[in-house]
Amino acid sequence: MSPTLVRQHLSPTGPASRVDRSARARDWSEIQERMLVPLYEAVYERLEVGPRTRLLGLGCGSGLALLMAASRGAAVTGVEPGSPERLALARQRLLPDAPGGHVRGDTRLVGGSPGDAADATRPPYNLVTAFEPLGHQEDDAVELGSLLAAATPLAVHGAPVVLVGWGPPERCATSNVLRIAGKPEAPARGGGGRRAAVRDDLEEVAGRAGLRPDGSGRVACPFGYADVGSAVRGLLSTGLFDTAIAATDRAQVGKELTEALHPYRRRDRTVWMPNVFRYLVARVP
Repeated sequence: MSPTLVRQHLSPTGPASRVDRSARARDWSEIQERMLVPLYEAVYERLEVGPRTRLLGLGCGSGLALLMAASRGAAVTGVEPGSPERLALARQRLLPDAPGGHVRGDTRLVGGSPGDAADATRPPYNLVTAFEPLGHQEDDAVELGSLLAAATPLAVHGAPVVLVGWGPPERCATSNVLRIAGKPEAPARGGGGRRAAVRDDLEEVAGRAGLRPDGSGRVACPFGYADVGSAVRGLLSTGLFDTAIAATDRAQVGKELTEALHPYRRRDRTVWMPNVFRYLVARVP
């Protein structure tokens, strides 16, 4: 899901030929997506997500956060604008006949923009989530703002909107590894430059979208992997390293990641990187 949004997809002119999109979607679903589970749980607990919740999830990926909300009884709609491969995995998890039988029949998954989730026959949403952490690229805030602008008209007055960002670099071990994604020889997508994270980034995005900040929190979300190989696959599945891959190749970036992960290897060969994420709760006017 960071120097960019936790999930940054390849454009048709990017290094698409170097990436197996289906394999990357599986790596995201099986390895990386679960890293933010403590964040999802904290937000859902704070906002008392349950049978009365009508949730719109922006950038739903392969649907783990939606599944967790649905397991609480919420009616969930997911919007995935960039990855049909991840959306296909979300459908496997969230269709009414999904294994376990605890997903509500009014679950919806949309490949497109938030506007495509509008449905005049259904009640408006009373919770909107954007769980992809806001990154450090200058155009990330613009991208997130556009999603919010399209989504908030679908929500009721006063509905909470949840935005997420990385915590301070000194409290995010992964920040040291993510430096590989922003090397000078791999220019930022769209010409935007890298900059340091600022605590009020989320508030600025919310304000520009016309939302009213109404509280925040921090959650520890360590990135833990079975081994270095799993860590490399998981990190590459985020798309954060696509510009670096375009500038060199996947093998070279994988080698650099392996070296960067060395300080976080433990004696049992697992990889453990403590991180803190911050979330903001804002309200629809």
